[in-house]
Amino acid sequence: MGTGFLRRLGWYLVGLSIGIVFLVFFVQKKAGEKGVEFCYFPNCRVLKDLRAKPITYAEGLENRFARDSVLWHSFFTGGDVDFGQSDTKAKPCPTYTVRNDQGRVITLDNCESTVLVKSLE
Repeated sequence: MGTGFLRRLGWYLVGLSIGIVFLVFFVQKKAGEKGVEFCYFPNCRVLKDLRAKPITYAEGLENRFARDSVLWHSFFTGGDVDFGQSDTKAKPCPTYTVRNDQGRVITLDNCESTVLVKSLE
């Protein structure tokens, strides 16, 4: 009985070691600049989808965002999607309202292939 248990314990420890090596590798990739990004919450998923598409601007807004990359970053990476004021069921493009940490608000259409920034308040 002792040798069977020791053999199973040995195989268990081998498998556990391999699993730990994969876990450490995966966590290091996640922590790096080019790492894996997990977006489980709706806010994160919407912002990630917005960043993945080419962005167009309504008249007069392009110059504003082109000059101020910090403003762009505050909305598209650290923004808060206001789902209460957003129309996520609109066809053909859902409309989202995004608020940054300074209280400024943009309204945008999230179409299939592009994002149109309609207003900045």
